Amino acid sequence: MDECIFCKIARGEILSKKIWEDENFLAVLDVKPVGEGHTLIIPKKHFENLLDLDTEISLNYIGALQKTAKILMNKYKSSGFNIVLNNGKVAGQIVGHVHFHLLPRREGDNMRGIFIG
Repeated sequence: MDECIFCKIARGEILSKKIWEDENFLAVLDVKPVGEGHTLIIPKKHFENLLDLDTEISLNYIGALQKTAKILMNKYKSSGFNIVLNNGKVAGQIVGHVHFHLLPRREGDNMRGIFIG
């Protein structure tokens, strides 16, 4: 998709603050973070939502999330994290390119309820 903002980020047409990447995925800091280290993990190939992912990407997505989480936990000295997927407009998906939100968490960060309990 030529006009997809995440496709443009993946192609390097829009600057981003990269946390991690490999040949299939890119992890970048969210431009409107709800907390320190709020990161988006996107496949470089365009998929509208989770149900559109091909088998190879699906199988490797968890590994991309794990690698990103380890980097963020170390960088932000967190002891946990939330992973969130808004799948479809009714669920709050704003950009039509599947992406997971990963948010490092620390004890007492006062972010209860922003994502999950």
